[in-house]
Amino acid sequence: MTDRSPFETDMVTLTRYVMEKGRQAKGTGELTQLLNSMLTAIKAISSAVRKAGLANLYGIAGSVNVTGDEVKKLDVLSNSLVINMLQSSYSTCVLVSEENKEAIITAKDKRGKYVVCFDPLDGSSNIDCLASIGTIFAIYRKTTEDEPSEKDALQPGRDIVAAGYALYGSATLVALSTGQGVDLFMLDPDGGTPYGARYVGSMVADVHRTLVYGGIFLYPANQKSPKGKLRLLYECNPVAYIIEQAGGLATTGTQPVLDVKPEAIHQRVPLILGSPDDVQEYLTCVQKNQAGRQ
Repeated sequence: MTDRSPFETDMVTLTRYVMEKGRQAKGTGELTQLLNSMLTAIKAISSAVRKAGLANLYGIAGSVNVTGDEVKKLDVLSNSLVINMLQSSYSTCVLVSEENKEAIITAKDKRGKYVVCFDPLDGSSNIDCLASIGTIFAIYRKTTEDEPSEKDALQPGRDIVAAGYALYGSATLVALSTGQGVDLFMLDPDGGTPYGARYVGSMVADVHRTLVYGGIFLYPANQKSPKGKLRLLYECNPVAYIIEQAGGLATTGTQPVLDVKPEAIHQRVPLILGSPDDVQEYLTCVQKNQAGRQ
């Protein structure tokens, strides 16, 4: 969201980038391990997306998730891939997924100090028409010595340690921030030619376009969804973190998204994000409209 394009980064592999960030932080290596596990899951999902038609993964799985959306077969696979990889990283204690009603508590023998909130396959209603879909995640540090529980995930976005998203389109792109700006990486699957796909709006695709080209992304509250439609922990907070790290703004219309104190793991909020001037112009228009009604 600045004059410098997010694409202007040194040519390093994502694995090397994660390891270097961990070395700079002089930590235990647990976050590095966690990020690498998340990226492994993303690579597996990318492969599944490319092969979805051949593997008969299109279509409805015959159920709805906890937020009322129809579950696609690829949703189920993606959710399992992320959960299995994160739990086997020995670095997580609590997982919150859009696909699971309750928070997932990691077994004691595999438990670490991080909480991960994620949407394994955002925009999955676009699966059958080969449109852009994505994965969104946010990582928090457990702040108490109590037994892990759902409460550990109810942290404001300001407490995010790292966040990112993967965009599965004509190629697979990962946007990642550990609090020092945003870096973008393109996956090279076996050095092969990227597959073709038509563009249809989805959150990850729209947010990524806003990140690269500027402008504004709007999903405000309305009469049908007075509290908004997008979920705070695993949709709004991660992308708000990425946008702010890139120099943009993300708001609910009344406060910065990252300042919202979560009350439930599947809580919804309005979301407006993008270039500072565009977001501020939107807020000014809303304020004038509200003043005119008084």
